[in-house]
Amino acid sequence: MNFSSKLLENAVSEMSQLPGIGKRTALRLVLFLLQQPNSQTKDLSNALNELIEHVILCESCHNISDNKICEICTSSKRDKKVICVVEDIRDVMAIESTGQFNGIYHVLGGKISPVEGIGPNQLNISSLVKKVNSNQISEIILALSATMEGDTTNFYIYKHLENFEIKITTIARGVSVGNELEYTDEVTLGRSIVKRILFENSIKNIL
Repeated sequence: MNFSSKLLENAVSEMSQLPGIGKRTALRLVLFLLQQPNSQTKDLSNALNELIEHVILCESCHNISDNKICEICTSSKRDKKVICVVEDIRDVMAIESTGQFNGIYHVLGGKISPVEGIGPNQLNISSLVKKVNSNQISEIILALSATMEGDTTNFYIYKHLENFEIKITTIARGVSVGNELEYTDEVTLGRSIVKRILFENSIKNIL
């Protein structure tokens, strides 16, 4: 791809590093931005700069937040005794869109994957155990994707929490095996949350 401008080439190169964006799509997006009023492009640039400089992780659940404690954790309308364990912010957004869950979340920041070099110590699992140990938690919902990595992470967490006097459940397998939560439709995901089952029952056919 030949560029008449080094500035254009640099912009396309940076844009193409985004997931799912190839060089041709990046070029189309950059040219689109060039055709917009300067104020609109600057607003986009400012929004990204603000995001990078000021967004933080909630000290309680590790969700992306503008404040030390996110709005979900501080809401008086939430049941603080029920924690839904998810992989990342996209899963929080997916579950929230169903309107079927009224507890709080705990974002792991990934899932155990030896192939990718991700072990338990690199995830927010120890803080989950501390949270259960120091608070009056009644239920932990394991809502990770129905993949081998998700199942492995679910089982690891279960083994670390099974001695606590709490209910440990998992979302019903209305979510297809191999699917990530963020790609599951709202109705199916909502039903999976509502019809969750005891985790120990879900692994009887595995062990």
